[in-house]
Amino acid sequence: MSLDKTDVEKIALLACLAIDDADIPDYARDLTNIFNLVEQLNNVDTSNISPMAHPLDAHQRLRPDVITETNQREIFQSIAPKTEEGVYLVPQVIE
Repeated sequence: MSLDKTDVEKIALLACLAIDDADIPDYARDLTNIFNLVEQLNNVDTSNISPMAHPLDAHQRLRPDVITETNQREIFQSIAPKTEEGVYLVPQVIE
């Protein structure tokens, strides 16, 4: 697949990129090389290739879900200006 100036301009417009007219031939050549490489990869016969292991198949070793700290809410709220039923009360900032 070979790209020309109008193709590069359309791609730049869709990608919201501003490119100089002098750089268009370089972009066309580079994009054409990328598309040719993708086409080569698509033509490779992978029917006898087994899939690689998937990274999401690994399992993490997790620590036990055990409470390690005590509830200190009363201590923390004792220095707060205003609390009610275990929550902090703050001044209203939005009317």
